[in-house]
Amino acid sequence: MADSFPSRFLWLLAAAGAFVWLTSRSLPDVVASHFAGDGFANGFSTRGAYLGLMLGFVLGLPALVVTALWYAMGSPGARINLPNRDHWLAPERRDETVSWLRNHMVGFGYVLVLFLCYVHWLVVRANALQPPRLASSWMSAGLVAFVVFALAWIRRLMRRFRMPLSGRR
Repeated sequence: MADSFPSRFLWLLAAAGAFVWLTSRSLPDVVASHFAGDGFANGFSTRGAYLGLMLGFVLGLPALVVTALWYAMGSPGARINLPNRDHWLAPERRDETVSWLRNHMVGFGYVLVLFLCYVHWLVVRANALQPPRLASSWMSAGLVAFVVFALAWIRRLMRRFRMPLSGRR
């Protein structure tokens, strides 16, 4: 398995970390960090606590998901659950299959980082208002877009690993 971990994913994480760090500087000392359905703040934290939590989410969650799956799939004994797995993980196809899965997972990681940065940006904007108020319609739109992407991502995965025409009965 010759795939090396994608440096562009690490660059995206670095850019995302810089974005969260720099935009958090404009936040007040006490940050509205949780919002009710109507967009009004119902939870607060210190700027430092918010920044630590947001950096943990924006950097840690995608890094954990992508890195863990990247290295786990590269392991010779990895138990990869796919449709028609005997066909796709046969020795002559395994390297190509694992490479495709890794790249597909990194693509998901990119979108997850961007979505989490978007949520942070909405929180920064909400805290610029008095009283702080999250734009619920923008949050809903972002969440819907992320869910639509995730469903399309899953569909692409399932379509890629359906049984090839030559193997169908």
